[in-house]
Amino acid sequence: MDTTAAVTTQSYNDIRNHIRSGDILLCSGNTPLSNMIKTATGSMWSHVAFILRLDVIDRILVLESVESIGVRAVPLRGYACDYNGSGNGYPGKVLLARHDDVRQTNMVNLSRRAIDLLGYPYNTQEILHIAARISLGQFGIKQTPDKVPEHGFICSEYAYVCFKSIGVTIDFNREGFIAPEDFAKSKRVQAISYIQTETTAARDTLSFA
Repeated sequence: MDTTAAVTTQSYNDIRNHIRSGDILLCSGNTPLSNMIKTATGSMWSHVAFILRLDVIDRILVLESVESIGVRAVPLRGYACDYNGSGNGYPGKVLLARHDDVRQTNMVNLSRRAIDLLGYPYNTQEILHIAARISLGQFGIKQTPDKVPEHGFICSEYAYVCFKSIGVTIDFNREGFIAPEDFAKSKRVQAISYIQTETTAARDTLSFA
């Protein structure tokens, strides 16, 4: 994905009708874990998730694995204006992107896989494992790609497993793991728009669904 070109920023209301199931959400957070992931991978991106539209009830969900909670589904509107019930949007950049190989005809299989994994734990130990692999790589010690775990996932592993269920793959990096940056740098992933996040004061003047 080329983010050197100008990428627009749009409000949630303006972009919501253009969002599709299977779209990718890349986030640049500011928590200690987020900063560790960004530093370790040399990237601005600390989190990756993906979208599932529920048009029958006019809602857009984010499917993700987050620290201390694990795999969950939350409304995308929360990223825009009420992240984790804080009254404010996500504290960092939020980019909507799209993989060229994702087809809407595959959304039933993607949805099944994503929902089957709801409630699985966040794999905190994997973060330490990744840090160790990066350190070894800096000394020129090459490693074979890891197998993605089956019972606990960091955000990028969860997204990887779900996309793989519909034949869409993201390449592991040279250290042998999958990270948010690997989704961002894929040539098959195209940036759509940054999603504007709102403070409480700004939110009170807008309508979100």
